[in-house]
Amino acid sequence: MQWLMRSRVLWGIHRSLLGLRPSPQQCHSQPSSAVGAPRWNDHDTPEEFNFASYVLDYWAQMEKEGKRGSEPALWWVNGHGDEVKWSFRDLAELTRRTANVFTQTCGLQQGDRLALVLPRVPEWWLVTTGCIRTGIVFIPGTTQLKAKDILYRLQMSKAKAIVTIDTLVPEVDSVASECPDLKTRLLVSDHKHKGWLNFWSLIKSASPHHTCIKSQTKDPMVIFFTSGTTGLPKMAKHSHGLALRSCLPSSRKVLALKPSDVFWCLSDPGWILAAVGCLFEPWTAGSTLFIHHMPQFDPKVIVEVFFKYPITQFLAAPAIYRMILQGKFTNLRFPTLNHCITGGETLLPEEHEQWRRQTGLLVHELYGQSETGLACGLSRGMNSKLGSMGKAVPPFDIQIIDDNGNVLPPNTEGNIGIRMKPTKPTGLFMCYENNPEKTAEIECGDFYNTGDRAAMDEEGYIWFLGRSDDVINASGYRIGPAEVENALAEHPAVAESAVVSSPDPKRGEVVKAFVVLTPQFQTYDQDQLIKELQQHVKSVTAPYKYPRKVEFVPQLPKTVTGKIKRKELRKKEFTGI
Repeated sequence: MQWLMRSRVLWGIHRSLLGLRPSPQQCHSQPSSAVGAPRWNDHDTPEEFNFASYVLDYWAQMEKEGKRGSEPALWWVNGHGDEVKWSFRDLAELTRRTANVFTQTCGLQQGDRLALVLPRVPEWWLVTTGCIRTGIVFIPGTTQLKAKDILYRLQMSKAKAIVTIDTLVPEVDSVASECPDLKTRLLVSDHKHKGWLNFWSLIKSASPHHTCIKSQTKDPMVIFFTSGTTGLPKMAKHSHGLALRSCLPSSRKVLALKPSDVFWCLSDPGWILAAVGCLFEPWTAGSTLFIHHMPQFDPKVIVEVFFKYPITQFLAAPAIYRMILQGKFTNLRFPTLNHCITGGETLLPEEHEQWRRQTGLLVHELYGQSETGLACGLSRGMNSKLGSMGKAVPPFDIQIIDDNGNVLPPNTEGNIGIRMKPTKPTGLFMCYENNPEKTAEIECGDFYNTGDRAAMDEEGYIWFLGRSDDVINASGYRIGPAEVENALAEHPAVAESAVVSSPDPKRGEVVKAFVVLTPQFQTYDQDQLIKELQQHVKSVTAPYKYPRKVEFVPQLPKTVTGKIKRKELRKKEFTGI
């Protein structure tokens, strides 16, 4: 990628552009009166809030006054030994220049939409924060998007601008004529393309002075396209309240980040976890955000990073932990790592124990959606219950509800509901943009029905079961696919699996597993392997949950965000299409 070729001189260019002095030798400790950026009570929502001015500019001022150490705010590296380090003062100036590019050069105004499709490169943080400064609504997307995905998102959002990289230029150009609202195309690259503006050329000529808008907390800030596991992706619109949640005391307790922390979040920039874990949470705390470009996840590289850089906290999907554990590394005692977090699915109890045994650290579970951000989790200092997603994170009041919105008793399966009446809590999405029918569908009494199934114990710990549409009703037994998939994952033959319901003349529905085999088992007798997998599931979970049907497949259908399309598999079972 051209980015990697130019990154060796990138930091020097930035320093020259900013005209910044060498960082003074500053105290590395936090000022005694400061515990992070300005905070509010959990239920005290200010009328005005803007992350750029209240948080980023706050820390820039602390640096100027010598009240924050010289640690970088953003520390970016790649696999070639190159790195970029920006302080909060650097970021403050660069994002003001970015804001001026958007408003003065591109003619964008508060409320306009900008599609943001970048990999893990420093410009992603300039664009997001520049949008926040101006009130432009940014719409993140993964670089795995294809032309039809980009067309759908541009048409649905009516985005007036897009920022992306070389490799996606042909994809965007092929659909641009069908997107009448798209007026500006910005390119992060050294190459020139007809019809595209060069991002850094504009930054160099932009003014470093900009007045941040006084955004209302309830003003729109960002739109995330949902993963599309149960239909076409919807536009979940969030206000500035999503960023404000990171300033609330209870939210801060989940990660308990400090300015001295170096926080590494491996989320793809197209997901809501990137906004929360790679932007709002670490910078609210004044921490250093560490980013490795890493186009492809490589467990060897991840382990090397832990030994080479002073990472203190790590957030990644369960698959990353699994990859590391399966790598058979001789030493996983990382010198500075003290806190591990995961989300998106659950780690198996034995994987938790294996990670704890090899690293000396527990893995803390989190749960959230495109609509919610961080909804519940195992906060630091909280007693761990393996397999649980922890407890609700205030100001969210999470209950397990039935289909009518009635709160169910402890240890009863139901829908995960977030109370939204009489007052919608800070951080919950505003609506599905341009889709009032879907927005109305998720209201269930006084609650937002997440569409996820779970149970809650007497202490408020929550156990995830699966999407409502995914739950299988076999002979009167309700079975969550995650339970069976977790059981299958314990077998060495299973690289990946997806479990859905399948029609059966006697039972109505039965459990069917689509299994991707590990390389060493691909030549095994399949009939014998099916029996072995079925017996294995019976031995590690309730016998009625075992898959009566098993089909071996080369790969599973997934969304661009990496989630399995169980709906597609289920439809194939019931319709043959």
